[in-house]
Amino acid sequence: MKQQMTARRAVDFAMDNVVWILLIAAIGIMGIFRPSFYSAGILTNILIQGTVLGLLAISISMIIVLGDINLSTVGTAGFSALIGIQFMKLGLPVFLAILVIIAVGGLVGLVNGLIITKLRANSLITTLAVNIVLQGAVLALTKGASITNLPDSYKFVSQGRIGGFPLLPVVLVVFFAIFHVIWTRTSFGRALFAVGGNPRAAYVAGIGVDRIKLWAYVISGLLSGVAGWLLSGYMGAMTASFGTTYEMQVIAAAVIGGVSLTGGKGSMIGVLAGTLLLTVIQVGLAILGIQSTLITLAGGLMIAVAVLIDALRNLYYARGH
Repeated sequence: MKQQMTARRAVDFAMDNVVWILLIAAIGIMGIFRPSFYSAGILTNILIQGTVLGLLAISISMIIVLGDINLSTVGTAGFSALIGIQFMKLGLPVFLAILVIIAVGGLVGLVNGLIITKLRANSLITTLAVNIVLQGAVLALTKGASITNLPDSYKFVSQGRIGGFPLLPVVLVVFFAIFHVIWTRTSFGRALFAVGGNPRAAYVAGIGVDRIKLWAYVISGLLSGVAGWLLSGYMGAMTASFGTTYEMQVIAAAVIGGVSLTGGKGSMIGVLAGTLLLTVIQVGLAILGIQSTLITLAGGLMIAVAVLIDALRNLYYARGH
């Protein structure tokens, strides 16, 4: 009996912390093949590379926890960054251009939210269509060319350092801390989980389901706008294929991190771990000299693993463990 209890606790612990176990295993394996992986430079680079992915993962997690999906995060990031950069090229001050980027992201989120809540449209089809429209608009406006020569003040947060330490990892930590508090300490966070867990019960309990969903989509758009600003600043350019490498990774980071595709479950700490896990694998494979095509394959496999983990976790808890 005692052995059964111990085994059950071990399985419970593994289910609750699977992403951290995978992260530690990935770091350990990378270090075995390339001991220099543990250098401060590479570990800092992982945090830098993970910042944009982390913001987009928070953005999509705000929607997945509702039981919906938002496939337009990357398109929103690219389109909003392009609009802000275009205004900046026309003479708008950098600070105002950044505000435009974030505002455009929020506006796209508002449009998504209104279509889904007022017209009762399917979130997958709606955001997929919006993403295609936005990416098409980026391609049309840039005419396939890159926009470069962005001001240093625009790139400061993405490329700057304070005391020799890059700013992007600070941004990553600050945003995850803020949204951890929102998810765990605010009535809005509790409403998100209530709506995602059982919309009907949430409505009966007096929660404005549509209002919560609408705000979640707006916040998701705002975060995508911030990600667009930071990524364009880090690249020092705006390209026609802006951010497309992140499209599936953001879903994987959220789901591996424990945000259930069925809604109502998840944590920001888990999403952070999912973000770091994917970044460690991507950066680690590149350092090991693995071909880029195989890195893409590894990314695809991680998405499949994310879906499998989510299914196993739901099945485990559905059996009353």
